[in-house]
Amino acid sequence: MADSVTDRFLRYVVIDTQSDARSPTQPSTEKQKNLGRLLAEELLAIGVTDAHLDEHGYVYGTIPATTSKNNVPVICFTAHMDTAPDFSGTGVKPQVVKNYQGGDIQLVGDRTQVIRVSEHPVLKDLVGHDIVTSDGTTLLGADDKAGIAEIMSAAEFFINNPDIKHGAIRILFTTDEEIGRGVDKVDLKKLGADFGYTMDGETAGTIEDETFSADAVEIAIKGVAMHPGFAYGKMENAIRIAGAIIDRLPKDQAPETTKGRDGFIHPTGISGVMEKANLSFIVRDFTEEGLKTKEALLEKITNDVMAGYPGSTYTFTVKEQYCNMKVVLDRHPEIVEYAVEAIRRAGMEPVRGSIRGGTDGSRLSFMGLPCPNIFAGGHAFHSPLEFVSSQDMEKAVKTIVELARLWEERA
Repeated sequence: MADSVTDRFLRYVVIDTQSDARSPTQPSTEKQKNLGRLLAEELLAIGVTDAHLDEHGYVYGTIPATTSKNNVPVICFTAHMDTAPDFSGTGVKPQVVKNYQGGDIQLVGDRTQVIRVSEHPVLKDLVGHDIVTSDGTTLLGADDKAGIAEIMSAAEFFINNPDIKHGAIRILFTTDEEIGRGVDKVDLKKLGADFGYTMDGETAGTIEDETFSADAVEIAIKGVAMHPGFAYGKMENAIRIAGAIIDRLPKDQAPETTKGRDGFIHPTGISGVMEKANLSFIVRDFTEEGLKTKEALLEKITNDVMAGYPGSTYTFTVKEQYCNMKVVLDRHPEIVEYAVEAIRRAGMEPVRGSIRGGTDGSRLSFMGLPCPNIFAGGHAFHSPLEFVSSQDMEKAVKTIVELARLWEERA
């Protein structure tokens, strides 16, 4: 199974599927459909007869039930096709380190890029594995083409082994997850699943049932423009106002200074001229209370700065992005418990974790499809140091198979 899932993965990562937050379309980039068309064709080829790519770039498909029981829940396995716009995804040249024997991995395309054991201690657990990396000039795309390859390999296994008893399984591949729009156009009625699992996590054996709650904040500042030669006592430079707000952000509430269950306030964009400026932020916390506290602090900082510029005005706009899926999943504990058991059956020690981020499952859970996150095996996402183990991808395939069997057994 490892060769199969790796072959698929290597085929998928060379297709450029980066999403673009500046685009208003769905999908945000047409090139995501290139992978979608390939996946739909491959699903049809292995016998998933209803597989198709819709107008929004989503791929849907169904693996029919093989059980005579009529009370087995319909499970959805889902992964996203887009890769992050944080680093180039054009011209990916995957490299395979066969039978990794330990030590740092120097990437061949840019020899300044080194996957160091000191920075990625999980490498100590991967000795003897086949490790896939990029060449160092692009990201790899394990987030989340590893998840796609795993679902595709499991689909083929189910189709070729009808003696394995399971209920109906829905497949969903989404677009634009990396820019927060991954499930905007998902047709849950057409999907027809009772619950789902995203294959979008990292370390093998991990099941995640908690994410950040996330909002975006936009601050638009209108200053007072004036010829600099006649500006004394009159000019209120919007760029300086924006800089003062950034300067007052608490240093201990930034992504680079927080870990575990600590949230943060993160400036993601700034633009402006003398007359006007715009600031973009993402705010993250594991609780709604913590999220609102951070937003109140950000607005207080803005108010305090603006008090020194009486001729200027601002707007403060908050947009909800996603909520902590644990709120929903705690109402359906068996969804996570069965995943824990499936991981154990696949030969690993399960580890329950929290995501310092979000997945499509965050939104899907609040749309009515409870959806925790299962490991896909990748590491160092969104960077040229991204890597994944072939053997860990194989373990993810086994986890999918065991999970489907488990739901049928206990129905």
